[in-house]
Amino acid sequence: MSAVEGFYSALNLTFEGDMEPMKAVWSHADDITYMGPYGGFQVGWKQVLEVWEEHTAMKIGGKVEHADMRVTLGEDIALTQNYEIGENNPVEGEPEKVSIRATNVFRKEEGSGK
Repeated sequence: MSAVEGFYSALNLTFEGDMEPMKAVWSHADDITYMGPYGGFQVGWKQVLEVWEEHTAMKIGGKVEHADMRVTLGEDIALTQNYEIGENNPVEGEPEKVSIRATNVFRKEEGSGK
């Protein structure tokens, strides 16, 4: 599923401080939501973008991959449920293991999953 690979590639680039790929993989619609690991509930592209810009500015380094993914496909929507595992390497401090549950919803927009 190319949308999944695109998302995780973009996610790992945000860890290095590159926000542009993340902007490309997200829908920019007013009804999108994000509930990230730092808490909160963002609705709409403007709010989601602000949080991703904050995450990206942290430059936490490392890499996260999906594992044990379950995929549910519909005509214009797909749902993934998986673990995100890996490690982040903050500039200051020790590397931190990542192991969290994740659910992502992709909807077809202009021919690709966002």
